[in-house]
Amino acid sequence: MTVLEQHGPTDRSVLRRRRSSGEDGRDGRGRIPSTLPLLHYGFRPFFLLAALHAGLAIPAWLWMFRTGWSPAGPFAALDWHVHEMLFGYLGAVIAGFVLTAVPNWTGRLPLSGGPLAGLVGLWFLGRAANLTIDDPLIAMAADLTFPVALAAAVWREVAAGKNWRNAPVATMLSLFALANGLHHTGTFEISAAAPGLRLALGVATVLIALIGGRIVPSFTRNWLARNGDRRLPASFGIVDKAALAATVAAVAAWVAVPDLQATGGLLLLAGLLLAARLLRWRGDLAAREPIVLVLHLGYGWLAAAVLLLGTSILVPGLPAGAAIHALTAGAVGTMTLAVMTRASLGHTGRAIEADGWTLAIYAAVSAGALLRVAAPFSDTHYLALLTAGGALWSLAFLLFAARYGPILCRARKG
Repeated sequence: MTVLEQHGPTDRSVLRRRRSSGEDGRDGRGRIPSTLPLLHYGFRPFFLLAALHAGLAIPAWLWMFRTGWSPAGPFAALDWHVHEMLFGYLGAVIAGFVLTAVPNWTGRLPLSGGPLAGLVGLWFLGRAANLTIDDPLIAMAADLTFPVALAAAVWREVAAGKNWRNAPVATMLSLFALANGLHHTGTFEISAAAPGLRLALGVATVLIALIGGRIVPSFTRNWLARNGDRRLPASFGIVDKAALAATVAAVAAWVAVPDLQATGGLLLLAGLLLAARLLRWRGDLAAREPIVLVLHLGYGWLAAAVLLLGTSILVPGLPAGAAIHALTAGAVGTMTLAVMTRASLGHTGRAIEADGWTLAIYAAVSAGALLRVAAPFSDTHYLALLTAGGALWSLAFLLFAARYGPILCRARKG
């Protein structure tokens, strides 16, 4: 069972009935017919696009940083870099995940074929608009079509399937679309841009805390059980509830009032609870299986990022950039690659195992994140650490595209 199939309750009798009768769009062999396997499920195009975008946008930003060049669109170079990593790369990963998970939550048909191609087109429209359209209003309208359409599609499926347990995920998508629009307001010289970025980062934090909190212990438990080990992760309980509640409260405070000492205290509390939650999931035993261990590393980055963010508020002089990149390069980068590798294998009928390529992907993203977080602490070697960290981090995604791109473009095995 793959990572997406684990997320949320599934009426398996409904799915089996639809698959046997062809109601879910599959042919007699259980496959979804389409001229392009790339359009069979949302994870296929969007995981590949996310990897290519992350792998190419970072070198582009480093070149802009060194030369002073800015794109012709509404954003200056730094703002373009921030926007594209959050709403381009991360937006594509989120789309790939939810579009593949929603049918398993609701028992309804997946988005595939022409409608999926249309959504991919809207993603491309936003990327092109931010690079080439200098009119800020037109660029914002073009860029918002993708996240708004994605949120609307997920809300429709949640409502139609009466799967209200996953309404928080749809809510996060709506907030993510709002954050995109708020960041664009900076191109109009409106001060909502910074809260928009914090809102987007807050959504990423809550999504990892929420969804990661389901999949990390679930897959660790499955792997340990298959290997006959009875030392299983702790079941969902008071620590998990406290960690999620504290994270939501801390993120809300950081988005609204980021400089208050109380906000820093809330973030520290949330980080400690996230770390305590992670320690209950038997990551020490998962060290024997890299494709399981990397999920723990991603969640560990989340706890570290929230702790660093709180400390940067409470301790003057601690660079906030280190905390932000612990969240983005560390938690988001590691967790998205963990999900992308696992789902790409499982949902295409391949063994969920980390080969040499996959190990290199995990090593590159981890090393890149560590160097990027370390860079703000060094005056002498800042540029070298920044460049090396960015190069390694983007290399991880280019390796994903090289190794998993052919898998995502081919029909499912079996």
